[in-house]
Amino acid sequence: MTTNAIDASTSALVLVDFQTRLMPAIHDAPNVVANALLLARAAQLLGIPVLGTEQNPAGLGPNVAEVRRACDRTLSKQRFDACADGLVEALRAARAGCEHVVVAGCEAHVCMMQTALGLLRAGMRVWVVEGASGSRRPSDHAAAMRRLAQANATLVTPEMVVFEWLRDSDHPKFRDVLALVKAAP
Repeated sequence: MTTNAIDASTSALVLVDFQTRLMPAIHDAPNVVANALLLARAAQLLGIPVLGTEQNPAGLGPNVAEVRRACDRTLSKQRFDACADGLVEALRAARAGCEHVVVAGCEAHVCMMQTALGLLRAGMRVWVVEGASGSRRPSDHAAAMRRLAQANATLVTPEMVVFEWLRDSDHPKFRDVLALVKAAP
């Protein structure tokens, strides 16, 4: 089990498949998207790269506009595991020394889970944000979280992530990030 904190200086955020045609089917989608946007906006304030993925965008459409705008780069993919379509290389290009990856996305038990497992196989330390990940059925979401925890991904909440990135209230961006947290639903 991972016991060390997330290191903002070696972190990246990956937002998996928040696609326009998929989101209406996702359980509690408005909160899932809001949590993903909280993470992305905090990452932007802190200089942490944000990468998005889109599964077969010709069929499922692009990511929700707000999520797409929050990403520094969006990778189009055909495989469920984004690592098989170049995610690890994109993370290393986005941040030298990237070792810590915060992951959120849809569907939690398919593309998000397979991507997180791929990142673990690639030697990355992975934190999966439960409340920013969604599936059509809550039972699939719960099963994915159990499997990811067994695979040594660390399960976290959005606020756990942003406050670990900050480390303390003396951080120069603390008030800005706190405002994002307070404005979140």
